[in-house]
Amino acid sequence: MKTCYDLASLNWTLSGWTPHLWRLLRTLEIGVVSSAEIQPIPAVVPGSVQLALRNAGLLPDWNLPEVSRECEWVEYRHWIYETALPDSWLSSNQNFRLHCEGLDYSGWVFLNGVEIGSFCGTHVPHTFDLVPHLRETDNRLSIVFDLPPRWLGQFGYTSQVREWKTRFNYAWDWIPRTVQLGIWEGLRIEATQGSEVAELRCTANADLDSGTGTLRLAGRIVASKSDNVIATLCQGDSVIRLEEVSATTFNTLGLSWRDLPIALWHPNGAGDQPLYTVRLSLVNAEGEEQDSATRRVGFRHIAWESCEDAPAGADPWICVVNGKPTFLQGVNCPPMLPNYADTTAEAYRSRLQLYHDLGVNTLRVNGCGFLEKEVFYDICDELGLMIWQDVPLSSSGIDNVPPDDALSIAGVGAILRSFILRRQHHAALLLWCGGNELHYRSPEGYGVPMTTAHPLIKRLDEIVQECDPTRRFLPTTATGPRFNADAKDFGKGLHWNTHGPWKMSGSMQEWEDYWLADDALFRAETGAPGACSADIIRQYAGEYDPMPVSETNPVWRRPLTWWLEVDVFKGEFGREPDTLEEYVHWSQARQAEALRIAVKVCKDRFPRCGGILLWCGHDCYPCSANTSIIDFHGNPKPAALTLQAIWKSSAGQGETSHGK
Repeated sequence: MKTCYDLASLNWTLSGWTPHLWRLLRTLEIGVVSSAEIQPIPAVVPGSVQLALRNAGLLPDWNLPEVSRECEWVEYRHWIYETALPDSWLSSNQNFRLHCEGLDYSGWVFLNGVEIGSFCGTHVPHTFDLVPHLRETDNRLSIVFDLPPRWLGQFGYTSQVREWKTRFNYAWDWIPRTVQLGIWEGLRIEATQGSEVAELRCTANADLDSGTGTLRLAGRIVASKSDNVIATLCQGDSVIRLEEVSATTFNTLGLSWRDLPIALWHPNGAGDQPLYTVRLSLVNAEGEEQDSATRRVGFRHIAWESCEDAPAGADPWICVVNGKPTFLQGVNCPPMLPNYADTTAEAYRSRLQLYHDLGVNTLRVNGCGFLEKEVFYDICDELGLMIWQDVPLSSSGIDNVPPDDALSIAGVGAILRSFILRRQHHAALLLWCGGNELHYRSPEGYGVPMTTAHPLIKRLDEIVQECDPTRRFLPTTATGPRFNADAKDFGKGLHWNTHGPWKMSGSMQEWEDYWLADDALFRAETGAPGACSADIIRQYAGEYDPMPVSETNPVWRRPLTWWLEVDVFKGEFGREPDTLEEYVHWSQARQAEALRIAVKVCKDRFPRCGGILLWCGHDCYPCSANTSIIDFHGNPKPAALTLQAIWKSSAGQGETSHGK
């Protein structure tokens, strides 16, 4: 029998140390912390070092102008999470291991003062054997976090990135440097007697000709030859299919079910999202359950077809869901918080429900972020929000080509393989993408997106074909001959899936003319800036006056001044804004009109255009101005409410595939 114990239920402390001083003391016993620079404080697990310090009054509010710099000292310490393990968990004669879903970023694990392993990598789980150093009673667990990498931010050299930690934390155009440390996902102790469901993979699809479902189960069972597995598909209390096979057979062949009587899962706005439970039970010769695993699935069919009038050889950008060509509309979805370890299920639910209510059907999880928590995907399954999932690779401005050394290829490949194993069962998962804006600069000066000709991208493609072949793999985004869609090249067939623009360079009429002439097959990123609400700007202004609206005012330099358009305001009115409210109203109305034009024109062009995703959905930091359509408090800006009418319109939903 396998038993799992959730370490989130325990009392944890956090202490901060001059690097390696704790090693000099040669002990990690709880209570022997007189040399700790930060004496033990309560800590929540999962949770970030930063939030624990802020809750203890030891760190200021990093959301205020320029205050984030006062928090950077956290990066220069070692941090030790400690807890006592209950004797009752460890009393039986079993194998015990510690499984960590998310540690950010590197360090060591100690049990009773003895190092039992090290870890490195934010994006993959880590597991440690506890047995060799367990005591009969009073076991103490410590997780020590090392210094994080110095720089992985928006600007630099992608080809030189060798450390797989979430990059957006190091500063992006929508957040200052806020380098998270800590335990960002769940911890558990797994107790087994040798037999277990070590891995379960499942993919559900639909056969549109028969109107039935297909389900493929595979995985790895650790068991004796006499053990069997019982697989069950249920909806509520109703059993749809049940099958029992030997554990050996399952390991070798898995299970494939066809002709399942199911209802189709639809994206938001196209129908309902019925979900089903898959349960795999491992039983011994006496029929006693030794372990089990469950997954929740939905049945849908996704295909990709060419856009109408697409140039020869172009990628297909019409997403056909359950036989209906579907316009993909939505946003690029940043992390909810800079210290995303502290995002709650309730916060995810509130934000995703808002996207649902606005009419969004697609969210892109960008390569500067991470594999969102399981609850994020669970809620997207329930709400019909399809997920475009990037691998954690991103451009760096100066150099945007991924590394090509063998170690990096293996490391990123392992991350993608882990992503697939943990998330491929989700009905909402639409496609895998090799990373954000990976491209090289042509001699003529335009961006050329990477393809599978690059060895790392080629390896990622191979992993998807091996592990999740029913889903699409994109080498990167943008894709095709050109990164941007340049108006002077409209009509030449060069614009497939493009990024930009994110800002108007001229008048609103020029902006509209650009979009009316657009020939891109898909727009995976575009946007327009808009100020945050005056109330939020004032709340997070700290010691500064929000006026004047100026690049020299720290309130408007948060984190960069890219999205400040006060010069445009002055050009229109011949003066400075009289009040904060005047500028905010003007800026938000301008953003709403700009995005209305872009999204409506793209949707009106369907099926010559397959979709448009905005950068970005929401603020995870109180930017005074940003391209977000939802502010830091989770309130929709006027742009979001303007787009709601377009997103909820019936355009972009075909009755049947236009290719049939």
